Amino acid sequence: MPQVNTVVSVFGIEPARIGGAEAYARELSVQLGERGWQSVLCFLKEPPDAVRSYLQLPNVRIEVIEDSWRTKWRAIIAVMRILRRYQPEILHLHFTGFIGPYPWLAKLCSVKQVVFTDHSSQPEGHVTRRAPFWKRRIARLINRPIGRVITVSEYGYRCAAGRDLFPAERLEMVYNSADLSRTSNRQERTGFRRTHAIPEHRKLVAQVSWIIPEKGIGDLLEAARLVVSKNPDVHFVFVGEGADRERYTRQSVEMGLEDHVTWTGQVEDPIGEGVFTAADIVCQVSRWEEVFGYVIAEAMSFGKPMVATRVGGIPELVEDGKTGFIVNRRDAAAIADRILTLAADRGLRERMGSAGLAVANARFDLKRNVERVVKSYGISAHEPAKSVCDSLASVV
Repeated sequence: MPQVNTVVSVFGIEPARIGGAEAYARELSVQLGERGWQSVLCFLKEPPDAVRSYLQLPNVRIEVIEDSWRTKWRAIIAVMRILRRYQPEILHLHFTGFIGPYPWLAKLCSVKQVVFTDHSSQPEGHVTRRAPFWKRRIARLINRPIGRVITVSEYGYRCAAGRDLFPAERLEMVYNSADLSRTSNRQERTGFRRTHAIPEHRKLVAQVSWIIPEKGIGDLLEAARLVVSKNPDVHFVFVGEGADRERYTRQSVEMGLEDHVTWTGQVEDPIGEGVFTAADIVCQVSRWEEVFGYVIAEAMSFGKPMVATRVGGIPELVEDGKTGFIVNRRDAAAIADRILTLAADRGLRERMGSAGLAVANARFDLKRNVERVVKSYGISAHEPAKSVCDSLASVV
């Protein structure tokens, strides 16, 4: 069987959209392909057709590992099967939980490198404390085969270092990112609005997220009520799906906001469908301690001002008064006040949006940040290409 160097990436998420972690997976595959490496992407379920088409490259195989984040027996067996099938040089774990069997499983399968990226956000009000001695010893034993842990923000780095479950000298921070190349393919501003019957003359406030309490949906609805009572030419759109969408939809009607709030449901390609092009203001008003905000980086890459909460790693992305506004979590009145300020001042929106774009270009460039990860694997940029396509055919 022809062999090719391979990275197996296990993502404990459903591949639901074009963007975020899915964009990372694609860019990783692109850069591995340029170096003659194969990329095996493992998700909780099959991607929707549009997402599969986006991820599918000549050097890519897509596999399904159900419940990989729960480390059930069927997931362990599935990981073992994939490691034996592809014989990778590198196993990279994402969204799988920090303590689990996969590192030693990789070692048993002769995988040379195991890398873990810590994407974990924390509960509201979380305070990081050093773990008890016994927990530190057990965690370090279980994770001994992991060569490096990557955190996706300085906040995430502080949490990981503070718990002391992994040697600090093997921690590294690489920001999550936005695909800046896609901003050149902007949809017309009116397209998204027409699709969802949003009046063109209204200032559009967008939040792209799971529709769950932890994302501050209730707070933004209350802010919407306050905003619309003072400026009826503002419209709110919630882009995403979640267990609480029906409840929040009913709540918006009860609040008299049915003509000023739109619920799109899941949008597989927010950038491609023109969400950020159509929006005047983008919000991320989470309650829990977000380790990073993919949507913030994406919105800033489109030059949009932000209204966000002072939680987790969000203040690393949004500079209060420069690229947007930061308010305390659950403070609907403050959210409303900042939205009203931005809605009334086009010049302010443009200045903050331009500053945000500069930050996105400098810190959240997907291509540059993924290149850091690939270099950390020890893969040379000038490594001669091997027959990836032939090797893929051999494992079908």
